Amino acid sequence: MLDVLIDTVIDTLKILPFLFIAYLVIELIEKKAGDKTTKIIKKSGKFGPVLGGILGIVPQCGFSAAAANLYAGRIITIGTLIAIFLSTSDEMLPILISEAVPADIIIKILLIKVCIAILVGVIVDFIFRKNKVEENSKEEIHKLCDEEHCHCEEQGIIKSSITHTLQILVYIFVISLVLNFIIYLIGEEKIAHLILNVPILGPVISSLVGLIPNCASSVILTQLYLENIITVGSMIAGLLVNSGIGILILFRVNKVKKENLTILGILYVVGAISGIILDLLM
Repeated sequence: MLDVLIDTVIDTLKILPFLFIAYLVIELIEKKAGDKTTKIIKKSGKFGPVLGGILGIVPQCGFSAAAANLYAGRIITIGTLIAIFLSTSDEMLPILISEAVPADIIIKILLIKVCIAILVGVIVDFIFRKNKVEENSKEEIHKLCDEEHCHCEEQGIIKSSITHTLQILVYIFVISLVLNFIIYLIGEEKIAHLILNVPILGPVISSLVGLIPNCASSVILTQLYLENIITVGSMIAGLLVNSGIGILILFRVNKVKKENLTILGILYVVGAISGIILDLLM
C-alpha cells in the first residue's frame, strides 16, 4: 500500500512541469495573443498531426496531458490531439531500451506508431475540417477559465497558470491513486491472463487494457510483450490506445462529452484494427 502511494505521488509530480507549461501557453494566448498569433496558429494548424505524431514518441505522460488541455482551449485541432494520443508511448521506450531490445526492433515499433498516428490525425482533421479551431480559441479559453472558477482575469499569467495546474494535479492524484490501488489488488499476472496470444482477440483485449488512464498500463503491455505473453500487434494495439493520463484530463477539462467519447472511440477502433492487421502481417 505504501508503494502504491509513493508511486502515485512520483507519477503525479512527473507531469507537473508539463501541466504548468500547457496552462502557461493558454494564459499567454488568452491575455497576450493578437491577430498575428492567431494567423500563425491558423497557418500551421494543418501540420499539427504531423508534429504531434512525431513529438508524441517522447517517453512521458505529461505531453498527452498538456495536449488535452490545449485542445480544451481550442489551441490545437482534434486531429493533432488524436495523433499525440496515438503516438505517445509513455514508459514503453525506456523499458525496451533497458531490456536491451535490438535497436532495429525499437525503431520499427516507434515508426509504426508514428505513421499510424500521423495518418489517423490527418484523416480526422479532414473529416472535422469544418471546426474552425483557430477562430474561437480565445473564446474557448475564457469558457474553460469560467468553468474552473479560477478568476483568471483577476490574477497574473503565472499565478493563474499555477492555480489551474494545482487544481488539475489534485484531480490526477486522486484518480491515479484509485487506479493504482485497483491494479495492485487485481495483480499484473491476472491482467496478463486476460490478454490471450490469439489473433484478433489479443489486440481487442489489449486495446481495452490500453484504455486504463494510467502510465502503468503501458508498462504492463510492454512487459507482457517482452515475456512473449502477447504479440507485437497486441502490444502496439494497447499502446496506441493508451495515452497515459491524457484521456483522463480530456474528460476533466473538455466539457463536450460527445467529443470526448468520439475521441475515445477513435482511439480504441484504431488500436484494435491496427493490432489485428499487424498480427496478420508480422
